[in-house]
Amino acid sequence: MNSLAGGTILVDRDEAIATITLNRPEKLNALTKAMWGGLGEAVDALGRDASVRCILIRGAGERAFSPGNDIGEFARERSNKAQAIEYGRFMHTTAHTLAACPVPMVAEIHGICVGGGLEIASLCDLRICGASSRFGAPIKNLGLVMAYAEMGPLVRLVGPSVALEILLEGRIFDAAEAKDKGLVTRVVPDDQVSTEARAAALRIAEGAPLTARWHKKFVQRLRDPAPISDAEADECFDAFDTEDFREGYAAFLAKRKPAFRGR
Repeated sequence: MNSLAGGTILVDRDEAIATITLNRPEKLNALTKAMWGGLGEAVDALGRDASVRCILIRGAGERAFSPGNDIGEFARERSNKAQAIEYGRFMHTTAHTLAACPVPMVAEIHGICVGGGLEIASLCDLRICGASSRFGAPIKNLGLVMAYAEMGPLVRLVGPSVALEILLEGRIFDAAEAKDKGLVTRVVPDDQVSTEARAAALRIAEGAPLTARWHKKFVQRLRDPAPISDAEADECFDAFDTEDFREGYAAFLAKRKPAFRGR
């Protein structure tokens, strides 16, 4: 297991699946400036590793994914605009890194997922939570604004109207409402969150890894209204020249499990 940001970001590997843990359980995994930097560093490194097929992101313990940024840090790190811009640089660089990560990411959400925690979860591809999980972004109560780089993933996930509802009201709401709003992919009993998140990661990891990366790339591209170019359309057929396609095709005919190698 590797640790970053003074041990507040942990990275563990189990073959093709990597788990990143926000590790401040005594503070419900409230995020510090260093944690934002460490999270970005971890995701960037894993995204460059062709052997990684899925990344799980979770908070330590089962009380919280994260309640957002540590307010206790504001006095020395975010007490004025100049400091906030520098702090924002860490957050936004990490948000960009998560958004650009080619590896599928699953948020394993126990308990509280609020503010910056919700922003991180929104950048994952799947979000699996427990029935007692709670969500929201009560940033209005601090008199602060969610910047474009932070708000973008939320708006893309739930749409502008729901994003505004979340931000303007600042309510904390339950998992059922989060599912209804499209914030989470799946709600399971609290004691099954880890099991279901792991099962989802395994299902992803068992598929052809190049296919998963292409699917992520294509979905992200379709958010851009610009017409698909001839070269982009041609890329959709590159999979037919891969070893994994030949393996998958042969395995299907032989009625056996394919052994994909990412080539």
